[in-house]
Amino acid sequence: MSYRVLPASDAFWRPSNQLGVDNCDLAKQLEATTLGARLWRLRPGQASTRHRHRSTTELYVVLEGTGRLHVADDLLTLAPLDSLLVEPTTIRQLFNDTATDQLWLVVGAPPEPANTLQMSAAELAWIYPDGPKALPAELQGMDG
Repeated sequence: MSYRVLPASDAFWRPSNQLGVDNCDLAKQLEATTLGARLWRLRPGQASTRHRHRSTTELYVVLEGTGRLHVADDLLTLAPLDSLLVEPTTIRQLFNDTATDQLWLVVGAPPEPANTLQMSAAELAWIYPDGPKALPAELQGMDG
């Protein structure tokens, strides 16, 4: 088949393994093999993992809310429909220190294994240099 449709009402959402952030693995549900794609819904006080990739370049697009993230040593604030491209080994972390939800579309290529439950301790330490549950300073002391 040359295309597949995933109606929003059929999309499966689940909390992430590390920080419990709701996400929808679009690539898996659409059977994509050449890229990864997820929707991430960060509620106020939540963050994604502070991480990097070995070979995946990621495109981040804010769909709803005010996007906040750290990329390397920079703090960025993005408006709805703003986009950002992050090279593989650059450390990045989405977080929500606002009062409203954020909805992000994150697309990456080439895809890399994403099941942290099947990774070695050495691989996890490289991907998450501060550990998989590190929060940015902006969320320290916030209830997430």
